[in-house]
Amino acid sequence: MSDAKPSDPIPSDPEPSDPHTTGAMHNQLSDEYWMRRALDLAMRGLGRVEPNPMVGCMVVCDGREIGQGWHQRFGGPHAEVHALSALTPEQVCRSDLYVTLEPCAHHGKTPPCLDLLLKLRPKRVIIAMLDPFPEVSGRGVAGLRAAGIVVDVGCLEAEARHVNAPYLKRLETGLPWVIAKWAMTLDGAIATETGDSKWITGEVARQRAHELRSRVDAIVVGSETVLKDDPLLTARLPTSMEIPRVAKRIVIDRRMRIPVASQLVRTASAIRLCLVTTQEEVEAQTAKANQLKSSGVEILALPQDVRMGGIGGWLRHLGQQGATNVLVEGGGSLLGSLFDGGWVDQVDCFIAPRILGSARAARPVAGEGSLWVSRAQQLERVHVEVCGVDIHIQGCFPRKRPPTDHF
Repeated sequence: MSDAKPSDPIPSDPEPSDPHTTGAMHNQLSDEYWMRRALDLAMRGLGRVEPNPMVGCMVVCDGREIGQGWHQRFGGPHAEVHALSALTPEQVCRSDLYVTLEPCAHHGKTPPCLDLLLKLRPKRVIIAMLDPFPEVSGRGVAGLRAAGIVVDVGCLEAEARHVNAPYLKRLETGLPWVIAKWAMTLDGAIATETGDSKWITGEVARQRAHELRSRVDAIVVGSETVLKDDPLLTARLPTSMEIPRVAKRIVIDRRMRIPVASQLVRTASAIRLCLVTTQEEVEAQTAKANQLKSSGVEILALPQDVRMGGIGGWLRHLGQQGATNVLVEGGGSLLGSLFDGGWVDQVDCFIAPRILGSARAARPVAGEGSLWVSRAQQLERVHVEVCGVDIHIQGCFPRKRPPTDHF
C-alpha cells in the first residue's frame, strides 16, 4: 500500500501481481510487482527532495526483499545508498536491484550511485526510466553495461514518468508544475455573493489542503483574493505532522492594490512574499513600492507588453529560482487565465455537500472557457477520496499544447 498522500500524483493502475506467479509471464509480472513497490517508496520523498526527482529502490534476492530505500531529502543520500546500506557484497551480487530512475553517474551533492553499484555488482539492475538530466542521461546505464552488469530499462516507465512529472516538466521547459486548487459547494460556489467563504469544507478536507501547501514551493493568489480574504497562505498542520517546506507566497497584482497592512505584507520579513505587477505600475506608485520593499516584499515588475511577460514571465521566474511545484489557489479570474492559456498541470478540487444557490455567488474558474462540452479540458489519472463529509478530486492534464500568455 502506498504512503502517498492524497495531494501526491496518484497512480491509477491495478493492484500489483503476485511476485511468485509461475509461467511464461513470471519475470515480467515479478519485475512489475517490485517496481511498483519502488514507486511507492519514491512517493515518500514528495515535498522533501525537490528540485531533485523522487526515487525509490528495492533489492530482491531469490524472490524476497532484502533491502529498500528512497531519496529522503534534498542533498541527502540517494535511494540506492539507503537500499544497499545494510547489505554485504555477497548478498548484493546475488540480487536484482529495482530503481525508479537511472542511477546518477556524476558528482553532485553526493557521490555517483553508479560507483556504488559497480563496486557491489548486483546480478541485474531493473530501471523504470532513463534520467533526462544532462549529466546523467544514459551514462548510468552505459556504465553498468560496460561493466558486464545486466540492465533492463522501461519497466513501468509510464508510471515512473507520472511520479516525476513535475521534475521532468521543469527539466524540459524550465517551468514548474502548476496545481490549481479550490474548494466549492455541490452547486459550484466558492463564496456567497457577499464574499463569505469560511468555511465551505470541513476540517478533514481543510487539513488535506494544508498538507498540499506543505509540499509545494510557491502558493499563488490574485489580488482580489487578498483584498477579500486577507489570507496568510501558510501550511498549518497539527504539531504531530511535519511541514517539509515553507512555500513562497506570490500575489498577482498588476495594479499593486495589496494593502500594506495585510497579513501577507506584515509577515513578509519572516515568510517570503513576492508581488507580481507591471513596471508601469511600479513607476506610478513609487512610494508604495518602496514601502513594500522595506517590509521585505520582493517585487517582480513585468514589462507592460504581456507577450513578453504575463503568466509565462512569473512562472519562468519561479522555475529559475528552483521551484518545482506551484499551487494556485485563486481567484476565479487568475485560474481562468491559467486554464485558458493551458498552464495548469494538475487540479485538486474539494467539494462540500452543500447547496448555496444564487446566480451571483462566486465560481472557481472564470476566463473565456469553451463553447463546447466536447472541447472541455479533460483530466486523466483521476483519483477520488472522501475527506470526512467532503470529496477530494485530483487529476492531471495531458501535456499536448504549448501554453499561451495572459496577465
